[in-house]
Amino acid sequence: MRNFLISFFKFVLFAGVFYILMIILWGEFSPIRGNLIYKLGAGGHAFTRLKEVKQAKNIDILFLGSSHTFRGFDTRIFNKKYNSFNLGTNSQTPIQTEYLLNRHLDSLNPKIIFLEICPLILSSDGIESTLEILSNVTIDPKITEFVFEQNHLKVYNTYFYAVFNDFVLNRVNNFSEKNKVGNSIYIKNGFEESELKNYKKMYFQPSKWHYSKKQFMSLERILNLAREKNIQIILVQAPVTSDYYNSIRNNNEFDFELSKYGKYYNFNEILELNDTIHFLDYHHLNQGGVESFNNQILKILEELEVSNNLN
Repeated sequence: MRNFLISFFKFVLFAGVFYILMIILWGEFSPIRGNLIYKLGAGGHAFTRLKEVKQAKNIDILFLGSSHTFRGFDTRIFNKKYNSFNLGTNSQTPIQTEYLLNRHLDSLNPKIIFLEICPLILSSDGIESTLEILSNVTIDPKITEFVFEQNHLKVYNTYFYAVFNDFVLNRVNNFSEKNKVGNSIYIKNGFEESELKNYKKMYFQPSKWHYSKKQFMSLERILNLAREKNIQIILVQAPVTSDYYNSIRNNNEFDFELSKYGKYYNFNEILELNDTIHFLDYHHLNQGGVESFNNQILKILEELEVSNNLN
């Protein structure tokens, strides 16, 4: 039995080393990545945003959520009166939001959080967003713990390759992201401005939202964390085009569920926007739409008298 256990231990050790070595070789030389998705400097300026947030301290307003967040909340508008930071990332679900808050909440110390909730995102497992964050931060115990919580093959593969890139090649520290990537420009404090473009109407097949219980469990933990820190959270559904929104058959059901968690605003029901004037695609605002949306957010802040606590 003793010899068997020793042999088994040696096999496991060899298999682990072989697996990690193959991941590194795969990432370095294979043109086909498959289940290894390393996104250093991916679209959305995640690298720059996640680097800059380390310098932000004691802010008034924190924005969190998916691409609707970093493309939808223009910190230049809010910073005329407040001190804000936009920590949105591509496809960010409450699972990734919870991780980012655990990592940065104490230093950011916001007075209020706007959490953008996209119904489609709540049906996601969040792996895509995890891979982007994992690829654009330095490896430390917090991201390692998050990786094992996710417990997914793609995440493990990317993690070990990220460790190699971070500690051996030092790629993360040596990397510099351009301020303009494609048609998007990074703005200080986390906002990404897209070049002016107008949406062309489309037809969408009728469908329904479906939600993950795991995502709602994470949302509940986020709200509890905010309560412990005496931070107010406002849940927001960002506007999308009317042709897309009206194709969904259970919008009222979603609103009912979200309203259970506190202050919640569905801007598809509040804000009157023109699909071909205010949007660059079917679910992202162009700059004109962003300004209309953000001005409405400022009015809500005033109505809630939150501004008295932010100055």
